[in-house]
Amino acid sequence: MMKDLAEKAGVSKEKVFPHNLRHLFAREFYKQTHDIVKLASILGHSSIETTRIYTKETEEECREYIERISFIRD
Repeated sequence: MMKDLAEKAGVSKEKVFPHNLRHLFAREFYKQTHDIVKLASILGHSSIETTRIYTKETEEECREYIERISFIRD
């Protein structure tokens, strides 16, 4: 069913797996709430360290954050 929905949305079927959806949910939930404790509870993790894996940012995202930091103001 997920693969059929993905195809209708124009997403490659090869990229669609329930666990990928879980990761997407976790990343978006954390991005919007910044509440890793609640996320861990929702995902059923007993350790926040496990949840951290789901919220890890890409190298590109980290680079963008660093570039936005301005230590010198005009």
